[in-house]
Amino acid sequence: MRMLAQPSAETMASFEKVWQTVEQRHWDPAFLAKLPGGRSWREVHDEYLQLIKQAPSDMEGRALIARMLSLLGQSHYAVLTGEPADDLTPVQGGVGATGIDPMFTEGCMLVRAVAANSPAARAGIRPGWEIVSIDGFDVRQATARIRERPGQLKQPSSLLRMLVLGRLSGPPGVAARITFAGAHNQLIRRSIVRERPSGNLSRFGFLPPTLVEFTASRPRPDIGYVRFNLFLDPPGLMAKFEEAIRSCLRCRGLVIDLRGNPGGLAILAASMTGFLIDTPDTYLGTLYQREVQLKLIVNPRLEVFSGPVAILVDGSSVSTSEIMAGGLQDLKRARIFGERTAGAALPSMVERLPNGDLFQYAVANYVSAGGQTLEGRGVTPDVVVPTPRAALLRGQDPVLEAALHWLYESRP
Repeated sequence: MRMLAQPSAETMASFEKVWQTVEQRHWDPAFLAKLPGGRSWREVHDEYLQLIKQAPSDMEGRALIARMLSLLGQSHYAVLTGEPADDLTPVQGGVGATGIDPMFTEGCMLVRAVAANSPAARAGIRPGWEIVSIDGFDVRQATARIRERPGQLKQPSSLLRMLVLGRLSGPPGVAARITFAGAHNQLIRRSIVRERPSGNLSRFGFLPPTLVEFTASRPRPDIGYVRFNLFLDPPGLMAKFEEAIRSCLRCRGLVIDLRGNPGGLAILAASMTGFLIDTPDTYLGTLYQREVQLKLIVNPRLEVFSGPVAILVDGSSVSTSEIMAGGLQDLKRARIFGERTAGAALPSMVERLPNGDLFQYAVANYVSAGGQTLEGRGVTPDVVVPTPRAALLRGQDPVLEAALHWLYESRP
């Protein structure tokens, strides 16, 4: 009888490291004593230790570690590996991009917007087109599988967006072969050569360098608009945000677009809020660790924008995006437009495991300034505005339009 291979010593050590880290760093020991389903974290260890010992390979062992973490039922617990266990694991293809901004709505992945002068714009890609496949990756099939997978977050938008963005990205100069469904659901195939967009590469811990993009514009002559894809690159991001605010101090209103923003450094949300609030002793919320409570204190700047602020969110607004939106909503400093956020608002860290994988784990629970726990709940907009495909096909942005209407109505 042929003996099955077994997980390596490095994988076994990684299992113990993951379990011990959760045991030592989770902010609520009482939660670990009785997980959803009734088991304790100690009982989970003993059960999964036996399963991993019997696993036929390192890959199976990695999958079991990921399954063990899913028993926590909380966000920001993940093992990031260069060898994904399946095709529903997000990948980072590279810094080359197509210029397509995807969003999940009406049960499918659509093109929400196309960056001006981007490869996608030159290829004639239009908002509202459905993204059917990317380099052979079946987006429709992945969407169906994620929505049916037990244990997923109630809003799969964020994971689906990450899957699509990871495959749209790649090395600059390498083409992405993409199939779309057009306005009349006719299949449209394009080969779009990726380019490196403008922005700064930012490194966060063990994670690969990530491109941080920032846009500032005026949708109306007297309305400011800012959008950025991550809360990373503190010097660059803060300098650009400050410049946008200072150039708009006399504006009628300000729009901060956090749709699709997966978060980053929570302290950046508090720092940016200092340009919007002039009241001392204000904070966006509190991070509750096992033995320490950290308030996200807002330090007002010398020049503060005092006009009305609209924040745009959707199901792919995650983590620090939720902290900023939820905190400003509680402080009555911003009105939130769009759709409910992901409900994944736990601050986290990333460490390298003995087998070379990266382990992301939550280190605190976030509670907003008004006492709201956002994990599993998300931020509910003050004005709920869906984004139907028909509107995108007409070149409209209902969420932005609703925010602009409010900004004109809220100030004479």
